[in-house]
Amino acid sequence: MTSTDLIPAPPRPAARRALLAGSAGNLVEWYEFGVYGCFATVIAANFFTPHAGAGAGAAGGAEALIATYASFALAFFFRPVGALLFGRLGDRLGRRPTLVLVIGLMTLATTLIGLLPTRDTVGAAAPWLLTLLRVLQGLSAGGEFGGAVSLMTEYAPPGRRGLYGAWQSFTVALGLLAGAATAAGLAVVLPAQALYAWGWRIPFLLALPLGMVALWLRTALEEPPGAPPAKAGSGARGGEVPPGGRLQARAVVLGIGRITGWSAAGYTFLVVLPSHLQSTLGASFRDALLATTLVNLGFAASILPAGLLSDRFGRRPVMLGGALGIVVLAHPLLRLLQSPGTSVQARAVAVLAAGALVGLLAGPGPAMLAEMFPRRVRCTGLGLAYSLANAVFSGCAGLVITAWTARTGDTAIPAHYAAGACAISPLALLTLRGNDHREPLR
Repeated sequence: MTSTDLIPAPPRPAARRALLAGSAGNLVEWYEFGVYGCFATVIAANFFTPHAGAGAGAAGGAEALIATYASFALAFFFRPVGALLFGRLGDRLGRRPTLVLVIGLMTLATTLIGLLPTRDTVGAAAPWLLTLLRVLQGLSAGGEFGGAVSLMTEYAPPGRRGLYGAWQSFTVALGLLAGAATAAGLAVVLPAQALYAWGWRIPFLLALPLGMVALWLRTALEEPPGAPPAKAGSGARGGEVPPGGRLQARAVVLGIGRITGWSAAGYTFLVVLPSHLQSTLGASFRDALLATTLVNLGFAASILPAGLLSDRFGRRPVMLGGALGIVVLAHPLLRLLQSPGTSVQARAVAVLAAGALVGLLAGPGPAMLAEMFPRRVRCTGLGLAYSLANAVFSGCAGLVITAWTARTGDTAIPAHYAAGACAISPLALLTLRGNDHREPLR
């Protein structure tokens, strides 16, 4: 590696602006995903059953909820397309214009969901219109991660890539918390009939002002140090892209393996849990939202410390701790939630612990992926690895868990899913070298 391959340290004020602009877009994106997850049963009633209303979600049963999660999963399968499309734009034209474009598209699609007619109004066209907007969201989300993480880590001061990258995951937690808090607030102030009739639209419409703020922040950005993209010739580290500038399938597959547990456990605990508690365990809508809020609080609390720890000790030990912790504790934690004799305090500790374990994976994860690829393919490479892992293990989480629980009657399916995926990640995480976090980005 030559000195021309290294990216110079950025000025601190510019680094902070980049962190804020990248984080704002992530927050808007994940706010919407949190809202969709919290309102899955409401959306099923309005778009996937013939007659909407407060009782339609129960009447439609698991079938309508499975259809809702199928729409959810479809959006994830468009993420790799977005990662390729917007990733190439980000690598060739720059991070700033790409990030402006993806936040504009995400904000537009989310706002339009809040304006959609329901099935009672337009019939069978309603779920198709919803699915189309979910596809647009999937495309924009595919470009968001690669561009935002590239921006944050390229602006990070020396020895702080883990912390700066962790802000991407931290704003995921903030977005999910904001979505859950908005849904919980509406569930408290609105009667069920109003919530099902029109109240569910409010959180989606709130994405418009949030998105406009993120758009304003991103239009003021400058390109990170090292732009325009470096030319071919940089060296490769263990498991990363070799010289020559080709985006190797091996690096992307390795990245997928390293974040499999993060993708699956994250969505199982943070997004799918509310509807599982309602449809399978008989929890009320408000109790399910409270559990979601607590698990996301645990998630948020551990992310930035995990990023800092990974800057000091390396990405490998922190992420291994999170993956193995979920393997060991997923089933005991779910049993605590399911047991009628479990106290409220014990349930709260269980969901907080589940979220915190996912945070150990999500904190170092963005920086770890950024370190796998040189600048000329970083947006595309890390975005593609992340979006493919999410398409398979996150987007399908709700669909698989709901369908298999309905088919088998096994209420421990969420624990099987999360623990099984986290058992895969350690094999790939062991390929990380202990000093990768100390070497400059290429």
